[in-house]
Amino acid sequence: MGVLLVDISLQSSFQPGMKLEVANKSSPDTYWVATIVTTCGQLLLLRFSGYGDDRKADFWCDVMTAELHPVGWCSQNNKTLQPPEDNVYLRKAIKEKYSDWTDFLIQDLTGSRTAPANLLEGPLRGKNTVDLIVEGSVMEVRDLTDPSLYWAVRVAQNVGGRLRLRHVGLQDDAHDTWLFYLDVRLRPLGWAQENRLSLEPPAELRGLKSALEWQEALEAARSEAQQNPLPLEVFKDHADLTKHSFRAGMKLEMVSPSEPFHICPVSVTQVYNEHYFQVTVDDLTQEATPLSLVCHSESPGILPVQWCLKNGIGLERPRGYLSQDFDWADYLKQSGTETAPDACFPDAWQSRGFAKDMWLEAVNPVRPTEVCVAQITQVRGRLLWLRLEGLPKSVPECIVDVESMDIFPVGWCETNAYLLTPPLKPVCQQQKKIAVVQPEKQLAPPQPVETIPLNLCEPVAMDTGSANGRYCCSRIYVNHRCFSGPYLNKGRIAELPQAVGPGKCTLVLKEVLSMLINAAYKPGRVLRELQDVEDQHWDCHEETLKAKYKGKTYRSSIRIVRLAEQIPDFCRKVCVKLQCCPNLFSPVQVTDQCPENCSMQTKTKYTYYYGKKKKLSKPFGGEESLEAKPTRRRKKRKAIFVQKKRRSSAVDYTPAGSPQDSDEDEDEDDLMLQSGSEEGTSSEPREDHTDTSSVEVANSRPRRAVTLRRATHTGVASSSREGPESRRRSTRSLSYNQESKYHPPKRQEMQVECSEAECQLVLERNPLEWSVEDVVTFITSTDCAALAKIFQEQDIDGQALLLLTLPTVQECMELKLGPAIKLCHQIERVKVAFYAQYAN
Repeated sequence: MGVLLVDISLQSSFQPGMKLEVANKSSPDTYWVATIVTTCGQLLLLRFSGYGDDRKADFWCDVMTAELHPVGWCSQNNKTLQPPEDNVYLRKAIKEKYSDWTDFLIQDLTGSRTAPANLLEGPLRGKNTVDLIVEGSVMEVRDLTDPSLYWAVRVAQNVGGRLRLRHVGLQDDAHDTWLFYLDVRLRPLGWAQENRLSLEPPAELRGLKSALEWQEALEAARSEAQQNPLPLEVFKDHADLTKHSFRAGMKLEMVSPSEPFHICPVSVTQVYNEHYFQVTVDDLTQEATPLSLVCHSESPGILPVQWCLKNGIGLERPRGYLSQDFDWADYLKQSGTETAPDACFPDAWQSRGFAKDMWLEAVNPVRPTEVCVAQITQVRGRLLWLRLEGLPKSVPECIVDVESMDIFPVGWCETNAYLLTPPLKPVCQQQKKIAVVQPEKQLAPPQPVETIPLNLCEPVAMDTGSANGRYCCSRIYVNHRCFSGPYLNKGRIAELPQAVGPGKCTLVLKEVLSMLINAAYKPGRVLRELQDVEDQHWDCHEETLKAKYKGKTYRSSIRIVRLAEQIPDFCRKVCVKLQCCPNLFSPVQVTDQCPENCSMQTKTKYTYYYGKKKKLSKPFGGEESLEAKPTRRRKKRKAIFVQKKRRSSAVDYTPAGSPQDSDEDEDEDDLMLQSGSEEGTSSEPREDHTDTSSVEVANSRPRRAVTLRRATHTGVASSSREGPESRRRSTRSLSYNQESKYHPPKRQEMQVECSEAECQLVLERNPLEWSVEDVVTFITSTDCAALAKIFQEQDIDGQALLLLTLPTVQECMELKLGPAIKLCHQIERVKVAFYAQYAN
């Protein structure tokens, strides 16, 4: 898709590099200076002053909820400016170079730009630039034929930055003008007076009222504007005009200003100043009425002489030109004029990525209030030829510049609840194919593995303006306290923004799904699961989502609902597919207690009742033998692995009996175990992320293996001592008595009985109801006490502890193989004790 100039309207009013004062959470009534790194809607990514280019401590905050102030606010309100007390690194870094905080701030803030105060507080807080322009706002507009003449206009309508302007003094809409807010003709109220320019109504409107009435209307508008001034940030993205080098009498080519369906010869008839000049369409007839237009060096549609000839485009002959064939050489000789050199024009070949057959939404030049579906029929340099669809009367293809502010991306009208003129006949789309998710590096040129035909011949949406509001939604909340399931990392979920939106449904959902994919243990697996989420009753739109994992990029087309009323059902079905709490992301914010009571449920509950509904393993203590006999194939591959790793630690983890396990996952693990690569075996997380049934540590010095033994509800089953392979066990599904009372475990209540051949843990409390503090207490009581801080930081409670596996520990805690195995050994002791004491 081409790059549209109007896309600037989506940018935030806050700009990277702006500085502001942020409240310190650790010490009330103290603040510190931060710099805006980037923006995403009303979310700001900030970096405290003192970190320089170091990104490790960047943090997000919401403009609407965070306590943010412009630079200087603390000084005015007698507040303390100091780095956060709990940020030892930052304080030390500044103290090494500066004697006190004041010296540092003087150095850091010199020459910087503060965030505007009106965007941090009051009714304009957190709004985008376009949203700052409200109905009734007053500004000044330059006259089309005289650059020194301005008049005040009032905003009658704001459609995504496209403004319907009404001249001050007029009440009806007969003379309304449509301009995009970035148009250089628009200036803030008072601009003409400050620059000593005339402030008069346009010549064609002057006779509608007396001079006194015009003046009274202007004074009334000024009084309104003083009470509700238009923020100057509205004009921050206006392009600065460059100097031109045109001279009076020069000839050039230009898209006709009155009928933008052809290109005609024009002449520079007047040079006003270094920025503006006037061009007039050539007309050789005696009764000619001059058609003139004020231009600047970057005006869209002006072209050098011979541009049409070089691009194979027909040039419209001037009226009154006698010869049938227009020739520039003869024309210049007859008129005694010169051509404007190519250096006078902007880049005449810049296409900005547009191509033939692309679709847009474009303003009808005959009726500016109308926006139509448009198709690009040809691209020549920086000009586009558009065929407007849906017009009852045939209109020639209109010509627009690639930087025109009258062309918009597909969906613009829908997003801004504005009526789009649809085609009169359906637009048939070519057959699309969706490929099953595969890594980009492994994609082959032949046919995709599986294709789903979408050979649909559908008309472009014909919704009325009133119905377009259905395509916009309010916020979608990420309720990070809810159960995150086997695919999503609880720690990463907690780091996500609390909400996304409001905005267009497809855009908001695409952002939410992208965040969930990036918060997954294996993003590619989540992408594959999302591909199956669909409902025949949904009104869907396809979006391509990406997932990156270990240097590979995965892509897939995901069907996303377009209507606001379908979002709750869509969110719930996605959560069910990912086997997490149905409220993990939802239009409803969960503040305290989740309606699903997900904090009281185990992983088995979700995978069975919400997930794939595969058959659960038999309950613990059933007829099946406690120690499952491994297959001959598995035994052989284990032997190969141990042989290759004789001088280092080796881990054998068999797939747990979780409902989400699949043959494909087991095959993948088989391959991993067979590999002799230490990196491949130690750091690759399993796709299912289920509980590890047992961990066996083989060491070259004490040639003994520590066997973790499970206890049944009737007693402790003896493990076989014939060899390492015979020590494997099959796991049972997690289940427990929800009515059992819970008392937090104390360090002295945890009894550990260890011997050289066995190490069995006896727990006084149910680990499923351990809090984060309880987990930290247990880890501290083991030989992994140094890792207790990680459990505290990642908010790992008892349920999360039981879900940890060796790959998960290595991936999420960034531990090497040795410490990871040591930690998994302690976790496995808890699991075994849980199965023995509480699983029945």
